[in-house]
Amino acid sequence: MEEPEYYDISHVKGISTHIEIDNGIVESATNSFSDTAVMRVLGKRGWGVVTIENFTGRSEKEIKEYIALAMKYAKATEEEVVLADCTSGILPVPKPSENPTEVSLEEKCSLLMDIERAARIDSIVNTRANYTEGNGTVHFTDSSGHEYKYSLCRSGYSVSAVAKKGSVMQAGRESEHTILGFNLRHKENKGLEAAERAVKLLDAKPAKGGIMDAVLDQELAGVFAHEAVGHASEGDLVKEGISVLKGMNGKKIGADIVNVVDDPTLHEFGFMPVDSEGVLPVRTEIIKKGVLNSYLHNRQTLAAVGFGDAGHARSQPGDVPVVRMSNTFIENGDSSYDEIVSECKNGILLKGSRGGQVDPGRGVFQFNAEYGYVIKNGELSGMVRDVSLSGDILKTLHNITLCAKDRKMNPGYCGKSGQNVPVTDGSPHLLLREAIIGGQGQ
Repeated sequence: MEEPEYYDISHVKGISTHIEIDNGIVESATNSFSDTAVMRVLGKRGWGVVTIENFTGRSEKEIKEYIALAMKYAKATEEEVVLADCTSGILPVPKPSENPTEVSLEEKCSLLMDIERAARIDSIVNTRANYTEGNGTVHFTDSSGHEYKYSLCRSGYSVSAVAKKGSVMQAGRESEHTILGFNLRHKENKGLEAAERAVKLLDAKPAKGGIMDAVLDQELAGVFAHEAVGHASEGDLVKEGISVLKGMNGKKIGADIVNVVDDPTLHEFGFMPVDSEGVLPVRTEIIKKGVLNSYLHNRQTLAAVGFGDAGHARSQPGDVPVVRMSNTFIENGDSSYDEIVSECKNGILLKGSRGGQVDPGRGVFQFNAEYGYVIKNGELSGMVRDVSLSGDILKTLHNITLCAKDRKMNPGYCGKSGQNVPVTDGSPHLLLREAIIGGQGQ
């Protein structure tokens, strides 16, 4: 048999739990089990990949047979692949304050119901809550002799409430996810906060669009850091020529106060003790004092593109690793929130996120804020809804003129290449000059 240039095996065995409550009714409460390995084998030209279910207990003879099968697939590929030499290693996993797996499914349902029940106030016509928990053991081995094993549990919940008044309907949402332990206890206030915000939005006016100065809160600015900057810095997009940051190595792409980082070593929801290629994760400064300082890479894109760090390969269980972010954020500045609102003078404060879209190739984005406040003479005025932020990534980076010192991180999931992985994004409050604000108000 022709010997492979390299191979690795990523085996994930675990249990996931999901609970869904709709208007006071537990619609589903399920556990599912996985025992899946993905084997990548590098031939003379390109990868061969085999996915193996029920991997536990497979013999060495069977593994050799899978390697031979993957080599057949590799011969069908024609992409020349070079892997950069990288530092291999693993970080310690933090111990959870309370292990979610030791809490019964019945208690989890009861606690989630308490959060959902708190959202049922006057004018609320629909409430939903869900809980997710993924507890698994990851075992990585490769043909270079590296072998790592760790266990990690990620869990969290979300609650949403929809308010209605006449023909107007508005929604509020709260969520929390963590790797640091069970977090469903004493969270009824989150259900109430979501509901009260939805009710307040019923009386908020639609925002007036236009070009104006804007204050971005930590959540919306964090989404900008992840979606607009983070994705554009991923080495596979740069390699394929579909990133606005391609060829910008070492160039000034933002204001001096802008520093953007991806740090998988932080004990946030996107924490990685080791990446999906066995590389030791490192903090990567994507933008440093407004200058493009680094791309995010796996071993293949680092060899092909250069300029950055590997250790950013991630995979959903049962899939191949691709270049992904982990914990991505804009660094603190030295202003206070009050100073930023005052300096804005007349403009708008944008809060929260309801999704949006970004085209990293063209370098443009559009994000919907959850709500906002008009700023008049440096002070908050009336609440507004149906408001969005759009613009050019590079121009926006240059137009950030103040950063507060109140960075917050927001956990969630990021989709790419058909895979969802846990991430965190964050930022302090920012002052953005000449922002393009969307709205239909008068």
